[in-house]
Amino acid sequence: MVLRDYTKEFKYNIKLATPVILGMLGHTVVALVDNIMVGQLGTAELAAVSLGNSFMFVAMSLGIGFSTAITPLVAEADGENNFETGKSSFKHGLFLCTVLAVFLFLILLLAKPLMYIMNQPEEVVDLAMPYLNLVAISIIPLIIFQAFKQFSDGLSMTRYPMYATVVANVVNVILNYIFIFGKLGMPELGVVGAAIGTLASRVIMVGYLWYILSQHYKSRDFVLNIKFFTLSKAMLKKVWNLGVLSAMQMFFEVAIFTSAIWLSGILGKNPQAANQIALNLSSMTFMVATGFSVAAMIRVGNQKGLKRFLELRRITFSIFLLSTLLAVVFAIFFMIFNTALPKLYLDYDNMAEFADNYEVVSIAAKLLLIAAVFQISDTVQVVALGALRGMQDVKIPTLITFIAYWLIGFPISYYLSLYTDYGSAGIWFGLLAGLTASAILLFIRFNYLSKKLITGSVEVQA
Repeated sequence: MVLRDYTKEFKYNIKLATPVILGMLGHTVVALVDNIMVGQLGTAELAAVSLGNSFMFVAMSLGIGFSTAITPLVAEADGENNFETGKSSFKHGLFLCTVLAVFLFLILLLAKPLMYIMNQPEEVVDLAMPYLNLVAISIIPLIIFQAFKQFSDGLSMTRYPMYATVVANVVNVILNYIFIFGKLGMPELGVVGAAIGTLASRVIMVGYLWYILSQHYKSRDFVLNIKFFTLSKAMLKKVWNLGVLSAMQMFFEVAIFTSAIWLSGILGKNPQAANQIALNLSSMTFMVATGFSVAAMIRVGNQKGLKRFLELRRITFSIFLLSTLLAVVFAIFFMIFNTALPKLYLDYDNMAEFADNYEVVSIAAKLLLIAAVFQISDTVQVVALGALRGMQDVKIPTLITFIAYWLIGFPISYYLSLYTDYGSAGIWFGLLAGLTASAILLFIRFNYLSKKLITGSVEVQA
């Protein structure tokens, strides 16, 4: 194949991925605004939000990861033009996501005391406790929203979750401003105010997305008249098996970044705040890669349903090419602005906090240089995961992510950060190693399976 065979797919890939990217960036931008607002209160408050969210990230990774099982099943049914299978996949996925969301909420409440035995700064834990109380509740509407989002993505209707996210984000920013700083006669609640905004926005988000989908001709019959408790054991098992392994893939990756937050906390509140800034910035570029991962999952699912395996491989390689080019651009951006970007998060005019702020910016600038290097590997691994999920291949990729992040990445992070002079940079060297190992192994897996599908289809035709 010539380059044109891949670049001609760029336009549609961008069209499909852009709403997903904008929707996910919306979540990240709100986190950015949260961090900037809370950062004005002090580095301890910023570290508290980081610590509280570290528990949320772990729970969210399981819920969001599980919900991704819905997309390839709906996309394959859509490719086959099979409404009954598509609706059944969505209904069973929605049921399991709802049950899982309630379970994760209860686990978060039970896990709160762990903060006192994690060797975190005491002032940070005291601030994080009330924040986590409220933000934990928001995981229920968030995971339900994800079920609707993954269903909508499976029908290639990627714009509508974006609309719901935008509306919710506007609400979140307004409520944050009111409750964090005590505006319009409301009490000044600090980090608790940020949690109130998050909870309210997520409730609105799921309600608005359901309304949009209930009005659209393509999705209306899927989301109306759902017999929620009329369930098929076979479909429950299918969604469960696919969802659990998808959840573990996301959990292994998110957990290593969460461990970076905890390791940073052991180093002190300023390294933890710096880690939060670098993590927030790098997560924005990761959302772009994730958007193309969703595009890969949708298009691979469609082509699998149509049994067009040559097209499946060609389209996926076009997504690899486009997303990697963008990753190079982001890497250059981080290298150029590695010092300027962290300063956006802190009040440099506050002389009482100047020494702490200067240290936070210095550490974050080094971390962004490492983040620049792993832009490409992070992009390749997440796009490969999306393509493999579209093929409904989850067992081997789950093993790969465990090996890459927890047998390679975490030991490096742990040793370099706590037993050498690298400190925070050592944590991120471990992240770089884990992401690179994951990218290489997952790409090899996709390459092998896509060739196998093509060979098998040729043999059947012969």
